[in-house]
Amino acid sequence: MDFPLPPLGEGLIEVELIRWLVRPGDAVSRGQGLMEVMSDKAIMEVPAPFAGTISSLAATTGTKIKVGHVILSYNPVGDGVPTQSNTPVTPPPKETAPIASSSVRSSEARGEAYRSSNGSPSAMNASPARLPPAAPSVRMLARRLGVDLGRIRGTGPGGRILIDDLAPYLRPRAGVADKPTPSMTGTDTSKLDFGIAGTRQKLLGLRRRIAEHMVEAKHRIPHYSYIDECDLTDLVRLRAQLRDPFSAAGVKLTYLAFFVKAAARALKDVPIVNSTFDEAAGEIVLHDHYNIGVAVAAPNGLIVPVIKEVDKKDLSAVAMEIARLSTEAKAGKSRLEDLKGGTFTVTSVGGIGGLISTPIINHPEVGILGIGKVVKRPVYAANGDLKPADIVYLSFSFDHRIVDGAVGAAYGNAVLRYLQAPALLLLPEKVGG
Repeated sequence: MDFPLPPLGEGLIEVELIRWLVRPGDAVSRGQGLMEVMSDKAIMEVPAPFAGTISSLAATTGTKIKVGHVILSYNPVGDGVPTQSNTPVTPPPKETAPIASSSVRSSEARGEAYRSSNGSPSAMNASPARLPPAAPSVRMLARRLGVDLGRIRGTGPGGRILIDDLAPYLRPRAGVADKPTPSMTGTDTSKLDFGIAGTRQKLLGLRRRIAEHMVEAKHRIPHYSYIDECDLTDLVRLRAQLRDPFSAAGVKLTYLAFFVKAAARALKDVPIVNSTFDEAAGEIVLHDHYNIGVAVAAPNGLIVPVIKEVDKKDLSAVAMEIARLSTEAKAGKSRLEDLKGGTFTVTSVGGIGGLISTPIINHPEVGILGIGKVVKRPVYAANGDLKPADIVYLSFSFDHRIVDGAVGAAYGNAVLRYLQAPALLLLPEKVGG
């Protein structure tokens, strides 16, 4: 039997094939991943809504495939085989499920959408005991957590199980909060793709999208860099004092949370940096919301989830958002709404070990802050004596069409002021400035 590419999302008609997850002769079960594809916004896994043996593959990696085109053939086994490939395919109902930005594993969600759209009897007659009311994304998350949905009481309409109902299973185990994790303290280089010597590697998928975005940003934006040194001694001391109370509340307090808060506060002092450039209209759009993107080095490429309304969140809320967004990004579970709306970006190389960087601006924003590693250095006190200090280098890149050198320096100075008086970041903004 032929299997066509099923609907993968509202309005999505074409995707790029990134890699096959099966080969001819493989036996597959219902819900098993068949292939990874990429749209303009996400990489996702196409699941098998059937059980059978793959007989042939009809597409090669790197090619574009339209919804409804045959992608493989298989020999079915058992019951619940989908209808022939010439059956009209209609888009699934609109879902509010998470849409991943990196290497998404949404096989059950997509499989259920396909079965729903094709009216498969096996899907319509599924046992309620095995499939309690829940969105496909909820079932997928429960499966990853090893949670039996039959034991959970749903709080949604008609007892529908919501993602929030799985929250107790997402809480860190005792003793885990104090352990450093790559998503919160730096990049786990063991999970990055360093390539294989002596081979050729096609630029595909998310890596190609990143390359295109970077070329566009460098081509369209005249970058200039501004670098300054910041004494973080007081901030390091404050974080050490707050770490245990935050940990007891289930919050991992990292340096990054302070940097995000300081960046947002400084944007209020220098509004032109909190803008995007509408080139078509020839207008600078100065924003009155402060949405800070945080670059995350996920295994399949760099993505930038966004912390919304940082100015309205306290330090603990920002720290929790950083942990959530980083964890979801590295697991390939980022939501589409978490990847949009940024007005300024913060990126860190300190987790790997760099001191200074020249980050590329996240177009169409006009500025980005790069953070180096915190190092202990001797510095001169006001009286001329040497003393130890915790030092970090801050690397700013600005769009020179919008931000002049003096303005960029003023913004950098504002960021330093907040980082060097970190107690201000604990106060409400109307009090802390």
